[in-house]
Amino acid sequence: MEIVREAADGVSTSVLAEQFGVTPRAVQYTVKSDAERQRDTAVPVLAVSVKVTSEEMDAFDAVLASAGIETRSEGLRRLMQAAGGTFVADAQLAAEMVRYRASLNEVGNGVAQIAKQMQKANRAGQGTGPEFSEMRLVQMRGLARFILDNADEIDLLVRRRRDAMQLEATAALREFAHAAE
Repeated sequence: MEIVREAADGVSTSVLAEQFGVTPRAVQYTVKSDAERQRDTAVPVLAVSVKVTSEEMDAFDAVLASAGIETRSEGLRRLMQAAGGTFVADAQLAAEMVRYRASLNEVGNGVAQIAKQMQKANRAGQGTGPEFSEMRLVQMRGLARFILDNADEIDLLVRRRRDAMQLEATAALREFAHAAE
């Protein structure tokens, strides 16, 4: 949270990375994860009211039923999110993926921190055993890179799924527009 606060105050990524002993990428992930967490935990506070004909409502209800959407509120919410580019078809799955991605980022950052501390210990002459060898440092860095790359892959997977769902929502919006004519 200190990284997030200082980044919000305008401190650069490189300065934060050095200050906290992490990589600039770790700082970027931390700030990005916090922004996504804030967006994903948004609570609805506004109401929308619109008058439609009974035929329009019947058509809307039919589309909702065919999509497996149980309430009109949820259907409207999804259409609005699609229009804003943040469509998520399965909120529970999306939330789990966000948590999983955040967990991978935390583990990757932790591994990177361990590698950095091991390297500092080697430079200071404290690392005399095999656990501080250059080979171990390379392995730790590789593991950190693997974990962070997996987090990137999960992010890409979620984005691709969201984009596909956005296309479906756009098609549904067009269908509603044509039905209204």
